[in-house]
Amino acid sequence: MEKRLELEKRGRNPDQIKELNLDNARSATIDGLTDDYCNLEVLSLINVGLANLKGFPNLPKLKRLELSDNRISNGLHYLKGCPNLQYLTLCGNKISDFDALQPLKDLKNLENLDLFSCDITQSENYREKVFNLIPSLKYLDGFDKNDKEYREIDEEEGDESEEDINEDEEIDEEDHIVDEELDEADEEDEELSEEDEEEVGLSALIGDINEEESEEENFEPEATNGDHASDSEIESDADESKDLSETRGVKRKHETEEQDN
Repeated sequence: MEKRLELEKRGRNPDQIKELNLDNARSATIDGLTDDYCNLEVLSLINVGLANLKGFPNLPKLKRLELSDNRISNGLHYLKGCPNLQYLTLCGNKISDFDALQPLKDLKNLENLDLFSCDITQSENYREKVFNLIPSLKYLDGFDKNDKEYREIDEEEGDESEEDINEDEEIDEEDHIVDEELDEADEEDEELSEEDEEEVGLSALIGDINEEESEEENFEPEATNGDHASDSEIESDADESKDLSETRGVKRKHETEEQDN
């Protein structure tokens, strides 16, 4: 485990490390992990071969501890130096009775505990007893008291506060009101558009009627071969007829006088 620690440090000081993965670093005891890792928040020791937690360091900022697939049967009191521990995984260990879990009730921030594949899960009223034993616990083996499945939330964001939820509800209500107002405005616009279309259609109809009447008033039929001549032409024809009659009368008088002679 010590060699693995040196590799994981990558030249950093222990107090600079926030996450540490020592999975499969075979060791029966805690070796090399000390109180110097005071800023550690996440520690994973899966399938290491630990039989107990003797010598587990004080890690005041540790929030998540993975101890799955080891051989731990008791000794959880060694975790008392981790007061901010929120998530503890003990799947596949040798825990078989509730007495082994007693020290966990002193971890006031422990909210999520996983004991899947441990013998204790076969005990009568197992879930009810564990929830009663650890008052701070919210989720056991991935489910809460009402069998609602656990949904892991990014620790940086955290759970939504009640105030945030109320603000979101208020925003949703405001958005709903705005949507209703927009819908009403759209309906009014549609009604106005229909009225405008009716007015435009009526105006166009009146315009067509006026245009037809104007065309009828200003209509002047073109003269054709069969049409009557204009007044000037009629007067001209009358004058010509009169002259012709007078000429014929003079001619006839002259012819009569010659016959008489």
